[in-house]
Amino acid sequence: MRKIYLNFLFVILATFSVTVHAEQRAEKVLDAIVEIRISVPENARTAERFGTNRVASGVVIDKTGHILTIGFQTIEAETIEIVGKDRKTVNAIVVAYDRNTGFGLLRATSPLQVTPMPLGSSSEVKEGDPVLAASYGTQDAVQGVRVVARKEFAGPWEYLLENAIFTAPPIARFSGAALIDRNGQLVGIGYLFSQLTIADLGVVPTNMFVPIDVLKPILSDLKRSGSSDLPLRPWLGVRTQELYGRLFVERVVSGSPSEKAGIKTGDIILAVNNQEVHGMADFYRKVWVLGKAGVDVPLRILQGIQIRDIVVHSTAHNQFRQPVQKEKQSGVEL
Repeated sequence: MRKIYLNFLFVILATFSVTVHAEQRAEKVLDAIVEIRISVPENARTAERFGTNRVASGVVIDKTGHILTIGFQTIEAETIEIVGKDRKTVNAIVVAYDRNTGFGLLRATSPLQVTPMPLGSSSEVKEGDPVLAASYGTQDAVQGVRVVARKEFAGPWEYLLENAIFTAPPIARFSGAALIDRNGQLVGIGYLFSQLTIADLGVVPTNMFVPIDVLKPILSDLKRSGSSDLPLRPWLGVRTQELYGRLFVERVVSGSPSEKAGIKTGDIILAVNNQEVHGMADFYRKVWVLGKAGVDVPLRILQGIQIRDIVVHSTAHNQFRQPVQKEKQSGVEL
């Protein structure tokens, strides 16, 4: 079955990148995709939501063993194992989780003996383009898909992506999967399954990929210090949902700034800083424009039948950050 996928990728590479070594390149491209096995303590805050034994895909992106994946899978990780093409297992450590983009960065503690996948240009990926979605493992792990949309994505967990890549048909093991362009380059990392409404087609099941271009400006920062040098966004700790043209509070994180300010599940967010809110993405932008983490966020809330003006004292999103890990071989603290 793997040979079929290699042949498929070979056709892409041979068609768009004329070379006598296309088949060898196809093999190397897929070899850079690894399986990530993550163990989390049973008492971890995220254990109930994401489980204690997590499996995702990842992509080796450089010769020093850095592996790109989707970051939420690595939250509160106790141990991480990487399984490569030869089924050999090596340990890895968490280098960074950038919540703004969703990317997670790991580093293997032993050589992986694979050719890293080069980073492509996601800005060149257009609607209608054929691409390859590839995860590690099962027979349907590598699949030819098509880009069905390039558009904004707003997640209810205070997440906003300006130019997400949506592909169809969806693949089952999308978390951390590689989106590969016609040149055999990495253009996105799989985040989630999504139902997207497309004109003339109706509701279409898709996968959403985070474009690789949003990684490039921060990659060196992540490798060096474990975080981006960009200012931290204010975090409120509120999960929202758009219904009937209104923005409802679906859940309030325990101990979060929103809970402390008195916001409750079922409240409706009407305005930020006296400016009316028009949907989830608009809400985030109006909050983030006020300043960096720690800024006071004035909200107007409909709570029951009463309109209330509440000031939320924001913070950085550090409630779910992993404890600092130490690499035993080198003693380097990350």
